[in-house]
Amino acid sequence: MRIRYFTHSLASCWNHGNAHFLRGVLSELGARGHQVEVWEPEGAWSLENLLKDHGEEGLDSYRRLYPELSSRPYGEDADLRAMVGDADLVIAHEWNDPALVAGLGRLRAAGGRFTLLFHDTHHRAVSARAEMRAYDLGAYDGVLAFGETLAQVYRRWGWGDRVFVWHEAADIRRFHPPAEEVARSGLVWIGNWGEGERTKELKEFLFRPARAAGLGLDVYGVRYHETAKATVRRYGGRYHGWLPNARAPEVFARHLATVHVPRRYYTKLLPGIPTIRPFEAMACGIPLVSAPWEDEEGLFRPGRDYLVARDGEEMTRHLLALRDDPQLRAALARSGLETIRARHTCGHRADELIAIVARFAAPAELRLTA
Repeated sequence: MRIRYFTHSLASCWNHGNAHFLRGVLSELGARGHQVEVWEPEGAWSLENLLKDHGEEGLDSYRRLYPELSSRPYGEDADLRAMVGDADLVIAHEWNDPALVAGLGRLRAAGGRFTLLFHDTHHRAVSARAEMRAYDLGAYDGVLAFGETLAQVYRRWGWGDRVFVWHEAADIRRFHPPAEEVARSGLVWIGNWGEGERTKELKEFLFRPARAAGLGLDVYGVRYHETAKATVRRYGGRYHGWLPNARAPEVFARHLATVHVPRRYYTKLLPGIPTIRPFEAMACGIPLVSAPWEDEEGLFRPGRDYLVARDGEEMTRHLLALRDDPQLRAALARSGLETIRARHTCGHRADELIAIVARFAAPAELRLTA
């Protein structure tokens, strides 16, 4: 297939989690012989912030580990017809400008002989409903939703069987256990501070239990204001700033365990949707403990693939057990990795996407018509 993907940014993962999965699944599709072309807007806020904080060197890890990937910038006067070209499949991510999303729809409605999909990997359908309803998706063939509860929202909006659950997944070409084990110690948490929507949960399920268990804590992420940094320090943690996602495996490899603290949106408004961090952590063979989160879709095996803590005291008990029991750590790492490799790799998601596109019975030889 000839694939065109319109993203907020492929080059930058600064506060842009979709770049993690996008890199992995497009790399997989390219390796299978599909022609992949990625477009991202000039002045994308994620890339602008990365360059402001780290300069061009901030892109080094991405460029080194994903040499087969690249993206092309476009401006306000871009020629969408030329950008789409002879594509068989066009996907627009939900962080795109509504004007671009609508423009692609107009091309499809005017006779564009390509499958057009909208890819939603965020909580705005419930947290900013008016923003999402403003997107003109009338000519789109279908929606890719990154979890069943989000897919249900689109079904209520009339999409019926044209919304497909397409979970994020681990890029096991890069996210895997280390080739050689090194000494591990302490906890690691990789996540952004954000707008304070999980400050209480971070204190209860990460900072206090890590200190109570006597485990050192390394914290990586962006949007940590001075008060947030002071909070990390007050509980004995070390804040290291932004971590290029491509370097996460090497950081996981130095630590005994990691903790998943879901945002409230994914425990209250869109329950059952795992963000990509648990996929990546389990793929790297690091034991994972999660704050309360219901795996409503049966994606994993709670208690085997990872531990679940119902409150801060139980989190402390889990961390103490992981600290003192190498066999427990090994069993969790082995089980989580087994589930990822069996069900949740970018290869699996490439298979799913190809099957979804096949349902639309697109012709073998497609072109954009006038």
